[in-house]
Amino acid sequence: MKKLINAPADVLAEALLGVEAAHPDLRVDHQNRVIFRGDAPRAGKVGLVSGGGSGHEPLHGGFVGPGMLDAAACGEVFTSPVPDQILAATRGVDGGAGVLHIVKNYTGDVMNFEMAAELADTEVVAVVTDDDVAVQDSLYTVGRRGVGVTVLVEKIAGAAAESGRSLSEVADVARKVNAQGRSMGLALTSCTVPAAGSPTFDLPEDQIEVGIGIHGEPGRTRVPLAPASEMAQMLVDPILDDHEFTGGDGVLAFVNGMGGSPLIELYLMYHEVNRLLGKAGITVARSLVGSYITSLDMAGCSVTLLKLDDELLRLWDAPVRTSALRWGA
Repeated sequence: MKKLINAPADVLAEALLGVEAAHPDLRVDHQNRVIFRGDAPRAGKVGLVSGGGSGHEPLHGGFVGPGMLDAAACGEVFTSPVPDQILAATRGVDGGAGVLHIVKNYTGDVMNFEMAAELADTEVVAVVTDDDVAVQDSLYTVGRRGVGVTVLVEKIAGAAAESGRSLSEVADVARKVNAQGRSMGLALTSCTVPAAGSPTFDLPEDQIEVGIGIHGEPGRTRVPLAPASEMAQMLVDPILDDHEFTGGDGVLAFVNGMGGSPLIELYLMYHEVNRLLGKAGITVARSLVGSYITSLDMAGCSVTLLKLDDELLRLWDAPVRTSALRWGA
């Protein structure tokens, strides 16, 4: 294992020191391992809290700031944050309008967010993302896994909260994004968890794992390495089979890197995805390409499609200012 670390047990604590030093507009609670936007809580604004195991950066801490999350609770690598962390995040963003929890559908995350919500002294609504079409159940989930759509929920619901909408209205937007989005990923290599010191699974050089999860969970199938055009089809076809994406105001097409694939390859994959969508009669209205929900050093990518309407387009285009996603005023 070759990594830019000191001791495996100190990776998260020392990374949070780096976040604090690099982004003075954020506030880091080192005791509870929570990243807050610097002006939280904001009176009268719905607070948005997400979080999960570390190792998926920039998810979630990289999306804390105006237009997205108010706080992110950071668990150890691939380990859910505990209820006390989530409770600290919830209390720290409560501006009197309630708090929305955005939770990926992993058993530990769902359970710990539920426990924190029960302990909170404010109104809390949870929206669970479950957009992965690869498998119905996995090592970590009952039902579908929450993956790429989580980024889109955080951005779009964040814009709704920033505009002053109520908790129920923000939650409805988040649910709509989750309902209209689907994802599928593949891995070219495994990832290596620092505390383990060796790859999570064995994947021969001439094979790929299709339908992989963001923790290295097994996918649908293992197949020989193929050209990018064929790999793109392995991702796009199951998504299109699962949901209707024609009509409306087009789609947001999101090609996400898993952490170990360079941007040149992600743009090449986006070209193939865009070509396939064109052949299917689907209009791409917005796009996002880059590594936004990763699996440490895993090489590979995922594709997420979100069916858009006028409301979702406006909220996606609204200004955002975080360390990982930034546009507008």
